[in-house]
Amino acid sequence: MPDTNALLNGMDLFEQASGFRDVVVLQTVLEELRNRSLPLFNRVVALTKSEDKRFYLFFNDFRQETYVLREPNESINDRNDRAVRRAASWYAAHVRKAVETARALKQAPEIIMLSDDRENLRMAKAQQVKACSLSEYVSGLEDADRLLDMINTSRHDQIAKGGASEQIYPEYYSLSKMKTGLKEGTLHQGIFNVSPYNYLEGTVHVPAFDKSLLVLGRESSNRAVSGDVVVVEVLPKGQWKAPSVKIVDEESLNRNENAETEEGESEAVVTEQERRALQEEVKRTQGKTGEGRSQPTAKVVGVIKRNWRQYVGHIDAKSTSEGQQSRRQQTVFLLPMDKRIPKIRLRTRQTEGLVGRRILVTIDAWEQDSRYPVGHFVRSLGELETQEAETEALLLEYDVQYRPFPKAVLDCLPEEGHDWKVPISTDDPGLRGRRDLRDLLICSIDPVGCQDIDDALHARKLPNGNYEVGVHIADVSNFVKPGNAMDAEASQRGTTVYLVDKRIDMLPMLLGTDLCSLKPYVERFAFSTIWEVTPEAKIVSSTFTKSVIKSREAFSYEQAQLRIDDRSQKDDLTNGMRVLLALSKKLKAARMDAGALNLASPEVRVQTDSETSDPVDVKTKELLDTNSLVEEFMLLANISVATKIHQAFPQTALLRRHASPPSTNFEQLSNQLTVKRNLRLSTSSSKALADSLDKCIDPNEPFFNTLIRILATRCMMSAEYFCSGTQSYDDFRHYGLASEIYTHFTSPIRRYADLEAHRQLAAAIGYEELDASLLSKQKLEEVCKNINVRHRNAQMAGRASIEYYVGQALKGQVIVEPGFVMRVFENGFVVFVPRFGIEGLIRLRDMATPEPKGVFDADEYVLTIEGGSGGKPIRIDLFQKVNVRISDYKEEGTGKRKVKMELVR
Repeated sequence: MPDTNALLNGMDLFEQASGFRDVVVLQTVLEELRNRSLPLFNRVVALTKSEDKRFYLFFNDFRQETYVLREPNESINDRNDRAVRRAASWYAAHVRKAVETARALKQAPEIIMLSDDRENLRMAKAQQVKACSLSEYVSGLEDADRLLDMINTSRHDQIAKGGASEQIYPEYYSLSKMKTGLKEGTLHQGIFNVSPYNYLEGTVHVPAFDKSLLVLGRESSNRAVSGDVVVVEVLPKGQWKAPSVKIVDEESLNRNENAETEEGESEAVVTEQERRALQEEVKRTQGKTGEGRSQPTAKVVGVIKRNWRQYVGHIDAKSTSEGQQSRRQQTVFLLPMDKRIPKIRLRTRQTEGLVGRRILVTIDAWEQDSRYPVGHFVRSLGELETQEAETEALLLEYDVQYRPFPKAVLDCLPEEGHDWKVPISTDDPGLRGRRDLRDLLICSIDPVGCQDIDDALHARKLPNGNYEVGVHIADVSNFVKPGNAMDAEASQRGTTVYLVDKRIDMLPMLLGTDLCSLKPYVERFAFSTIWEVTPEAKIVSSTFTKSVIKSREAFSYEQAQLRIDDRSQKDDLTNGMRVLLALSKKLKAARMDAGALNLASPEVRVQTDSETSDPVDVKTKELLDTNSLVEEFMLLANISVATKIHQAFPQTALLRRHASPPSTNFEQLSNQLTVKRNLRLSTSSSKALADSLDKCIDPNEPFFNTLIRILATRCMMSAEYFCSGTQSYDDFRHYGLASEIYTHFTSPIRRYADLEAHRQLAAAIGYEELDASLLSKQKLEEVCKNINVRHRNAQMAGRASIEYYVGQALKGQVIVEPGFVMRVFENGFVVFVPRFGIEGLIRLRDMATPEPKGVFDADEYVLTIEGGSGGKPIRIDLFQKVNVRISDYKEEGTGKRKVKMELVR
């Protein structure tokens, strides 16, 4: 029977299969946990619902024998501790009373109160309540070494130190001081982000400033971790700086730090190496190169919300002590996979078994007297670089929900399983209100091997010379009902995540790849958007209906393109696709004329061995006309549905917006283009930007325009889901698509936002009543917040998977490829290689020993490296085409297999 402290300190432990079973969670403890930590509260509730863990909720405050009234002058904490002791005492007596014979009494379970509160344990002993600390209890279990590592000991350490240690970080402002400062505008709140190129440089974007606030050095960042919501104070204008032009990574700067150093003893918040690096930066920005590019600087004075999560990394072998006995606890450094996260101090009894493995840890605390945060071990994922360990690592790193679907979710599936069919009788309730479109020549066009087919299309000529065009979307809402276990799980997952070798589904496979999937030759339920369109692609009318369809064919993009181009194919299905293609080109032209942006991102496909899933080759994705055909009609469907659901539910329509980027976002790129190519980038509107991007051409280098579009994409704001009642109509606009209103409707198998849009559209056309959750602005905002995070995480996990597999595909190979200089620093430069869609850092220190001297001209974006081949200096220009030698290596800091680039010429 754990108290609140036991759960706060050992939550990871309680979730372990080999840790705890038969746990009584008290109502008092659960309520206190809800007030202390909502995520931990949710994890405990999940345990009480798990069938195999046997966690039981006991409503002690609702039972006369265990209810405790708070006494005069008694603190809430003391009252709660007393309630736990009372419940443990009564429950033990209750169990003894329930067993009648002496023999049974010997087999009856003991009730043990678990607490990490010394006073609570002392009082329990005095009252003869069986109790012990978490670590005492765990020491008696099998596999104790591993389990003991999972206890958060930071609270004990603080008590043991008694506050006598030296404070090396500034104290945070009080909450009232921060609130006053935020109100008066002397302080600002925002999300702290660390530069991927310089761990000593962070930024915080706040509405009061056009440019992000720079946070330089450990002391100014004051224990903030990338992603934390922080309060900052702007420094005097004389201390404002230009962003760093130097690559600074922690691993090379603080290589041999001692993890065993007692916090506060011989530590300084800034090492000598870091101080020198910062001083160099300051000197440089005081010269002429910093003019006009300086940004306001700030320091962190408080943290509003920690964004701490579980982190994946590996133990720095240099921080371990050799020849130690296995049960002796060592302090070691964990090097996180995410370079923006600081090293984490870890206490472990299993150092020997953990070196060389990917492990999962949690940060417990970051006190003023510790240079680094302190955390505890959660579990080992496997050996570094193994496919299983690295895949699970990136899923955990991007918080992708990948565990199997629980039984409660699978219980929501149709009982018929794969034998489910569209009802035969027209009187069946499932067919009520549906249009029968089975006679239409409908087909789907998707990537090769696609199994979760969300969408299908048709087109046919009407007697009046216009065309009927239909987009038919899988009717997922027919199977996933609001509020049931499957809906809750899909809402939490938010999206399907696509990795190179696997797919983490939002919905169980039975639905995603069978019953909902618009497979060919079988009847399926759909939600159809049908337009009458003129030959010039002008919309005459739009209709929305639930339907029954039967797709005639499932094409890949390549197959559809071949069929359209093959003039010997004159059948109605092929002609329908030709109509769709012709109309799609006109729709695209109209979008571009309206100011839609044709942006770019590196698109590559990793080919894997069909049996081993090992990477074989990497190819750039080729985009065909059929890709654009599908895209245009999906965009049109999304816009049409957005308009309809907003008319029906002006306050609670689930929409998607893309804010106009502030012109300052493009300042650097615009200046680079002017200096290097005498080109102008206009950002007054999306149309102006689109037109100026079209003119960014190098006649000698076709890829130059794509490179600029990739860089322009990075200057954009992120698109986001939102509830219509929370924004003014002017802010609904999707900047990139140049559309006044937009939503996601066309992929409900893989995106929860689309499923919600289906429910709203069904209500808008009178097909069914709208669930109350979709009429609540507050509930919808919570859904939007979660799916925005999940969508972003899924994208990053997908990219990380490609990066891992590209590294594996190149293992042992040495290839020379052309690339383009994307960014220039004082001590290195970044090269983008189109064939692999990857970018790599070439540092001066990797070019020769000793490190060659570089002269950096920040105004001209030129790095001149002395002592090149034949003694001639090498000039590196931004946007320059260079040849690089690509090989693979294991990056010490992250433990990842990365692509290594060397300059050939």
